[in-house]
Amino acid sequence: MKNTYLLFLFFLITAGASAQTGRIKGTVAADREPTAFASIGLAGTAIGTASEADGSFELKEVPAGSYKLQVRAVGFAPYETTVTIASGETVKVAVQLRPQAARLREVVVSGTMRETFSLESPVPVEVYTSKYFQKNPTPALFEALAQVNGVQPQINCNVCGTGDIHINGMEGAYTMVLIDGMPMVSALATVYGLSGIPNSMIERVEVVKGPASTLYGSEAMAGLINVITKSPAKAPLASADIFYTSHGELNTDLAVSHRWKKVSSLLSTNYYRFQKQRDVNHDNFTDVPLQHRISVFNKWAFQRQENRLATVAARYYYEDRFGGELQWSPAFRGGDSIYGESVYTRRYELLGAYQLPVPEHLVLSYSFNNHNQNAAYGETLYKGRQSVLFGQLVWDKELNPRHHLVAGATYRHTYYDDNTPATEQQEQGRLQNRPAITRLPGIFVQDELKLSAATTMLAGLRYDYNSEHGSILTPRLNLKWAPNDDHIFRVSLGKGYRVVNLFTEDHAALTGAREVVIKNELKPEESYNATLNYQHYLNLPQGYLNLEGSAFYTYFTNKIVADFLSNNYQIIYDNLSGHAVSRGVALNAEMAFTAPLRVHAGVTLQEVYQVQQPEGQAHQRVPQLHAPAFSGTFTASYTLQQLGLVLDYTGTFSSPMHLPVQENDYRPDKSPWFTLQHLQLTKSIGSRMELYGGVKNLFNFMPQHPLMRPFDPFDKQVEINNPNNYSFDTEYNYAPLQGRRTFFGLRYTLAEVKK
Repeated sequence: MKNTYLLFLFFLITAGASAQTGRIKGTVAADREPTAFASIGLAGTAIGTASEADGSFELKEVPAGSYKLQVRAVGFAPYETTVTIASGETVKVAVQLRPQAARLREVVVSGTMRETFSLESPVPVEVYTSKYFQKNPTPALFEALAQVNGVQPQINCNVCGTGDIHINGMEGAYTMVLIDGMPMVSALATVYGLSGIPNSMIERVEVVKGPASTLYGSEAMAGLINVITKSPAKAPLASADIFYTSHGELNTDLAVSHRWKKVSSLLSTNYYRFQKQRDVNHDNFTDVPLQHRISVFNKWAFQRQENRLATVAARYYYEDRFGGELQWSPAFRGGDSIYGESVYTRRYELLGAYQLPVPEHLVLSYSFNNHNQNAAYGETLYKGRQSVLFGQLVWDKELNPRHHLVAGATYRHTYYDDNTPATEQQEQGRLQNRPAITRLPGIFVQDELKLSAATTMLAGLRYDYNSEHGSILTPRLNLKWAPNDDHIFRVSLGKGYRVVNLFTEDHAALTGAREVVIKNELKPEESYNATLNYQHYLNLPQGYLNLEGSAFYTYFTNKIVADFLSNNYQIIYDNLSGHAVSRGVALNAEMAFTAPLRVHAGVTLQEVYQVQQPEGQAHQRVPQLHAPAFSGTFTASYTLQQLGLVLDYTGTFSSPMHLPVQENDYRPDKSPWFTLQHLQLTKSIGSRMELYGGVKNLFNFMPQHPLMRPFDPFDKQVEINNPNNYSFDTEYNYAPLQGRRTFFGLRYTLAEVKK
């Protein structure tokens, strides 16, 4: 108890000395109706709250000074006004919101590493709020991202359910996942860490498609997904979201927040449990892995002098996951009699940001994560540990209203150790285990210049020095031309790179029964990208239409290729002897009408392939696996206001995609056309509670032939009655092995009570 008191005292001291204060009181309304749960905050501070059911709000203990009061609510355009408050004064504000579901005026940070409206950003950024993901409730971010056009959560193993996130058809290793701008989910964490990000900690998700290595370094080749966590100063006092499915899945999200005089805190936890063995296709293997996981997230925000930023957050994540033969028990773990894939994951994270007490706008951001994985893939035992320390100092300088400069320095220290060939070295004729330690210092500069009222140019350059691969330069150039708010053209040019962490990212190297072969020394991967983006906002007599289209082209000068086809018993990794291409177009449409109907739909047409050029042989064009030529998403919401009901109809669809098959495989080398569609009905009870329920996978779609030779998972009988030399294989997959199921849930939100 004494230690807790000292820690709390330390937080109060670091929050800064108290100043003379006043209050801001007001109401939030739209069309003369009060707006509940609107987010109210003072820009550049940790001071904030949410409006009550009657639209009222109050900000207490506001230091004397001038502020920008910002108000945001789902379905309304952001509101901003300047308020000046004196010591002991109470300022009253009446906020009138304008309906606007379009996300053109959302505040984003991912594209330029500074806060700006998406309308003004020269980098196209897609923004998705937590409310959007509630239209099809999922236990984690990984599944939720399926509703984002051009983003494909891909399950890579039918047994343990591991997956990654593809952007524009490129493998998950090229997608960077950030939490509050910090590279928390990378390398080893990408295997299972994506399932450990609960929706309860998410304020919004920002998606940038195309290379972002100039700002964020390695891995951001296909794009990045930045998870912005909830602000303790604006979060509800208490919230809960619990749902249960007919397949036996239980997901619980709980959160509480508290605001003291100078400090605010948010504590949220997620618990997920699925322990029901299902074998609908009767192959004696679990269709969906059993999972038992918990995630605890705690974030603190401090109010400091001159409204300087100071936040710190910590997260703990644990998961026990199993997939395999139905008769498996822990006694068979790591043995060769009954096949099972059992994975224990334990992860710790710390991240924060601190604005230095100097006249210039200098922000120090930092993160540390420790990831431990103890897994058994049949008789293959894998134990891996990774620690990543990351620090970043960013200088944000407005030289004049038309000229903005961002510069920074970063350092990333990665420690990785496991029991695979990745950390083995030949010394004195013997194999020795040698943990891999990588140091990656870097510097970057970005110059944003408003050439005219309609034209903005952004140029950037980054230099990294990798302790293994040496110097790496990554430039970028972005141009935006907007003759008015209804028409926006953007051109993006950039380079991306990725330092290879083969065994930490490619789950296929560990699962199943194939031998891993590394043909040559693997080199860093590099790509160049060009994207043309156009947005058009159109007012309609009974609503509006927001259209967005993009054409993209990515060219890989080097790429790590996994060859599944040359040998049924091996996975052969090598540098690509040629080049690779990802190109296509993406279209998004968002429609809202005065009638309570909103529709959001998108389609992506793409072509992803490799051109291999072996010495003395003709060029070979090889299509990318798990990259459908045509895919799309849709969300339709209809509100029955008098009944307090909302009907959400969501879905995804996909054209055939190439799949990993064996020689003379009886399974098709392409998937069929398929769609996954979901229906949800939500009932509001008062201003604090919602009941919801519905059906997932309405048409009960499940992939066919997921496992090869499930009756012989250890390949003990491959020479018996096996003329085609087939081998046990788990990588043939293109959709979840989970059929139709119903669900029922409850949401509860308690905002701050005004005194």
